[in-house]
Amino acid sequence: MTTSSDAAHDVCGMSVAIDVVGGKWKLHLMWVLGEGPQRFGQIRKMLDGVSEKVLAENLRHLETAGVVHREIYPEVPPRVEYSLTERGEELATALRPLEAWGEKHRDHLLQCMLSPV
Repeated sequence: MTTSSDAAHDVCGMSVAIDVVGGKWKLHLMWVLGEGPQRFGQIRKMLDGVSEKVLAENLRHLETAGVVHREIYPEVPPRVEYSLTERGEELATALRPLEAWGEKHRDHLLQCMLSPV
């Protein structure tokens, strides 16, 4: 009989990592926050096409995972900044080879994606 604790140990690290960065916007968020602390509005401008709701949900998910830190400054009006945590910086470092691979093969991949199947 498998308990929930045993099931948690059966999940591989790749599955856990993909859960953290999976989806359309999370990797883009990691890239934007890799540039340094950003306010919500700044992030939204940099991620053309993301809705406020989706951006807020993705930021919350990354915050819950311990990858993003949300800092609220006691000002009027309140200022909120998002930044990568130490865990987030480590993840960003792990993602850099993926970005390099995409850059290396960009032309071919774009051509394949634009060609009818």
